[in-house]
Amino acid sequence: MVKAFSRLALVFLCSLGLIACDSLAYYGQAAKGQMSLLMARQDIQTLLMDDSLPEPVRDKLSLVLEARTFARDTLLLEPGGSYLSYVELDRPYVVWNVFAAPEFSISPMSWCYPVAGCVSYRGYFSEQGAQAFADSLQAQNLDVYSGGVDAYSTLGWFDDPLNSAVLRRPEPRLLTLVFHELAHRRVYLPGDTTFNESFATFVEQEGLRRWLLQHKQPQMQEQLAQEARVEEAFVALVSAYRERLADLYARALAADEMREGKQEIQRAMREDYARFRDAWNYRGYDRWFDGPLNNAQLSTVASYNDLVPAFTRLLAEENGDLARFYRRVEQISRLPEDQRNALLAEPGFELGDQVAVEL
Repeated sequence: MVKAFSRLALVFLCSLGLIACDSLAYYGQAAKGQMSLLMARQDIQTLLMDDSLPEPVRDKLSLVLEARTFARDTLLLEPGGSYLSYVELDRPYVVWNVFAAPEFSISPMSWCYPVAGCVSYRGYFSEQGAQAFADSLQAQNLDVYSGGVDAYSTLGWFDDPLNSAVLRRPEPRLLTLVFHELAHRRVYLPGDTTFNESFATFVEQEGLRRWLLQHKQPQMQEQLAQEARVEEAFVALVSAYRERLADLYARALAADEMREGKQEIQRAMREDYARFRDAWNYRGYDRWFDGPLNNAQLSTVASYNDLVPAFTRLLAEENGDLARFYRRVEQISRLPEDQRNALLAEPGFELGDQVAVEL
């Protein structure tokens, strides 16, 4: 049975994009990593009955179960069997993702797979594996960025466990993680990272807003509203400099001139961040700005935020009705890519007859 389950995991991982089917080494590490998680799962309800369970762990596991119920009943998401089990990791992150982009382009590279479609990252269950792949990309003169991730979704193929890495999160961010990953189970468009991640980011934000309202936590609401304003300013800063880079790359310049211009924009971005940090009295992005600020790194912010305003408008058009909102998102996801992107880019867009034609 274990062998059969392993084969199923391998087929799934090949489809999802955690492995490339033409790379036996990658295939093996991904299968081993996924199977190690599935085999190490412990039932959360059983753990909660253990008197020796540390109180902070108990509180967060209980919160996740509450978040699952809220996601199902209030956010109309479909948890399935996800986050009913727990895995204690022996490493700081569950996977490490590698991103890459050409030296003079803001468009990230992608890797394509049958189920997930094309995604703008490649995941490894070990930091060493991710670093080796990143090094191979850098040897091709690509911009490369990699980082640890504390959770990912198998899109309903398996019952995703909670893992110990996510328990480092403060409670609000633990809630948003659950809502974000479960959103991928509700709507997922193979091949469009920005659509998928922006949708999940919007659902996590709306989910947290409704959670705080239902649980009557006004003090936390104000604190998180301030954090949201800081994050919005951060995204705006990164987006502005990404546009400056795009303008630079569109010019017919020699490579040396392009490279010099890119470095100047990166220097200006760091200086602007220093002012941002002082203005907001917030140092939470210091570690991010210690990175290379290259095309690959900047693309990670765009993927998770570019279409959030569009989904915000869409829910408003449906007067906050999540069931109708999800139906419209699903309809939009069926449009051809160019039509979908044009529609989501329009302020106050109306779906109307465009989608009716496609159904």
